[in-house]
Amino acid sequence: GHPLPSLSCDCLLSPEGLGGQLFSFLTFWNPPTTAQLTVESVPPDAAEGKDVLLRVHNLPGDLLGCNWFRGETANTSHQILSYVVDTQETTPGPAHSGRETIYPNGSLLFQRVTLKDTGYYTLQTVTKNAQIEHVTGQIHGPDAPTISPSDSYYRPGASLRLSCHAASNPPAWYSWLSNGSPQPFTQELFIPSLTANDSGAYTCIASNSGTRLNKTTVQTITVSGKWIPRASELMSW
Repeated sequence: GHPLPSLSCDCLLSPEGLGGQLFSFLTFWNPPTTAQLTVESVPPDAAEGKDVLLRVHNLPGDLLGCNWFRGETANTSHQILSYVVDTQETTPGPAHSGRETIYPNGSLLFQRVTLKDTGYYTLQTVTKNAQIEHVTGQIHGPDAPTISPSDSYYRPGASLRLSCHAASNPPAWYSWLSNGSPQPFTQELFIPSLTANDSGAYTCIASNSGTRLNKTTVQTITVSGKWIPRASELMSW
């Protein structure tokens, strides 16, 4: 028959944890103005080999059926499972690994999750009144971090307080290198009293546990007793 309008939602299963042994279905949905279809992971993270349920909320009451796909679109070649409400019939698709189960409420169970399960998943629902809505979710980042303040020159005895920030979902965690030497894992680096030995390169490392990506930014600090005029003071001469 003719294809019916569909409602799609995407979520991303992504590895989490420094050891690479944890996974997390991390979803970032647009705030619903009404009771819209959403998906959450239960549990939020699971060890490799454990089960994860993609639980569906606010499933339409006039549902004809629903389909789960791997990827960002409802591509039939990537269909995992389909479910028809009237007949309660479940049909596996080309992307079905044998470890997925679909429930009458639209939720999808993954048994024994692995790294190969990372990626986007799309739920398509077909309703009797052909109403069309969609929400999307994506995991990304981190972007290259920014270090503030941007001052490069300090006098001996002055305090140094550098803060690092990077746009990231999930939020990044931060670490620092001072001339190549690791510093405490913190978003803010503080040195109460600078000496000439503190001169050098300060590197902020922003890490995303979901994407397992790291981005760095380097700021050079010079500690000197020599007076260095500010640009505003030079202009007044």
